[in-house]
Amino acid sequence: MKKIWAVANQKGGVGKTTTAVTLAGQLSGEGERVLLIDLDPHGSLTTYFGQDPDGIELSVYTLFKDRADKRPEPRYDQVLLETGFENLSLLPASTALATLDRQLGAEEGMGLVIARALQDLDARFDYVFMDCPPMLGVLMVNALAACDQLLIPVQCEFLALKGLERMLHTLKMIARARGESPAHLIVPTMYDRRTRASGEALDVLRQRYPERLWSEVIPVDTQFREASKAGKPLSLSQRSARGARAYVRLLDHLLQRDGEAAVPHPPVQDQAWA
Repeated sequence: MKKIWAVANQKGGVGKTTTAVTLAGQLSGEGERVLLIDLDPHGSLTTYFGQDPDGIELSVYTLFKDRADKRPEPRYDQVLLETGFENLSLLPASTALATLDRQLGAEEGMGLVIARALQDLDARFDYVFMDCPPMLGVLMVNALAACDQLLIPVQCEFLALKGLERMLHTLKMIARARGESPAHLIVPTMYDRRTRASGEALDVLRQRYPERLWSEVIPVDTQFREASKAGKPLSLSQRSARGARAYVRLLDHLLQRDGEAAVPHPPVQDQAWA
């Protein structure tokens, strides 16, 4: 695989699922084979693509159960789902993931289940995005162990800054335990230039985290909500939408900082941010 990203923040509602879906859609639309992994028991990513986390039989939880049961052959082909979009696949979540720490957390090898799965699936996919739960536990540990880089979406409002502080504290704990923590990038989301609160929150981010903060922002865009209702990534349905274009710039930044060529994008007509 070329790159594995985890998308996490220890606060909900900051744009984690939107970030994973939009970036994945952009890459899949350019012909890259992309895997989305839903590690959140709430299953927002799974729901996005029309699946029911409450009723799904085989999910990411199955991979952990297979590991605990020492099943010789993991059931990847049974768990992997097509999303209906070319080059874009999904490892769905089920609500059973909420019981993972209590039921299987103490089992040997539970912290590396996803990393091992991605090793096995290496030849099938070019890029991976993991949508993480908003709490520290076995699932977050798996994501941090498997990823090349962590993306931390932060809504441009002051309450969201607390979630960022908790996430960075978690990374420090991981670093103390392992001697290192994954590279990470803070991504300002839901920025509304019409409000003072958004501007002030962004100023705080720039003052506190100048070296870890993406220099641009993901703006408020109602098209994200419409894309979610339709179950289609905005990067595939409305490529000219200001939110989709912002994620194109983020993706180019991610690829360039990793020494890869930026994905070529067809030109779109520029529009002012709302």
